[in-house]
Amino acid sequence: LIAAYSGVLRGERQAEADRSQRSHGGPALSREGSGRWGVACSAILMYIFCTDCWLIAVLYFTWLVFDWNTPKKGGRRSQWVRNWAVWRYFRDYFPIQLVKTHNLLTTRNYIFGYHPHGIMGLGAFCNFSTEATEVSKKFPGIRPYLATLAGNFRMPVLREYLMSGGICPVSRDTIDYLLSKNGSGNAIIIVVGGAAESLSSMPGKNAVTLRNRKGFVKLALRHGADLVPIYSFGENEVYKQVIFEEGSWGRWVQKKFQKYIGFAPCIFHGRGLFSSDTWGLVPYSKPITTVVGEP
Repeated sequence: LIAAYSGVLRGERQAEADRSQRSHGGPALSREGSGRWGVACSAILMYIFCTDCWLIAVLYFTWLVFDWNTPKKGGRRSQWVRNWAVWRYFRDYFPIQLVKTHNLLTTRNYIFGYHPHGIMGLGAFCNFSTEATEVSKKFPGIRPYLATLAGNFRMPVLREYLMSGGICPVSRDTIDYLLSKNGSGNAIIIVVGGAAESLSSMPGKNAVTLRNRKGFVKLALRHGADLVPIYSFGENEVYKQVIFEEGSWGRWVQKKFQKYIGFAPCIFHGRGLFSSDTWGLVPYSKPITTVVGEP
């Protein structure tokens, strides 16, 4: 049943993801990071199939079939998950700050255009999929939905966590639903530059990818939603990346991955786990200040 259902949807989902990537912008979260977690969750479930607890895995996959479209309707937000203490430690490590410049009316819907993507989109994640920076108190009555690649929601178990944080697929169907059938006070955060913008992420440089990215503007016009510009100062400072020049073989490979798979592989590094003088995948503790502009 699962195989048949997946087969029917595979072509539709791939086409939808490609359209979303081109029209609305790219992922707000690292595809590489979430992919690893998704593979780990799938491996654990496969292992459970081979144990005496196999019935649990069968029941979960059966339920997954009937729950497949829930992410497209905004998912299942959990204030308990969004208020986990670990997010406050995460915020204080950099630290990350959310700056409000204007009030947002609860009678309106919004599309937040977020820049820059950076390597991981850490500012977008902390500010809008957790309550570490008190986004609900600064914008009372506004429900933020952080948009990321639809492929992340095909990962068992991982999808449940993403939905609990208020994260949704960056697809036309999802955005149409949230802006037309979910009442008012919805704010969809789209990292407009996506994977293309991540290729320009490096300390000391502020470059955005906006040309030919008008899909989110058309959706806002169609549904009468307000556009809100957002910029995260410091997002590009937390990782160092090897930048390939235009025309080089490295940039050619990155663009091919971006076109056909949906993300661009970046060669980057942060600090080591136990020392800031060594290389590793831990981001540097550089301040990230996210400023929400005027609708």
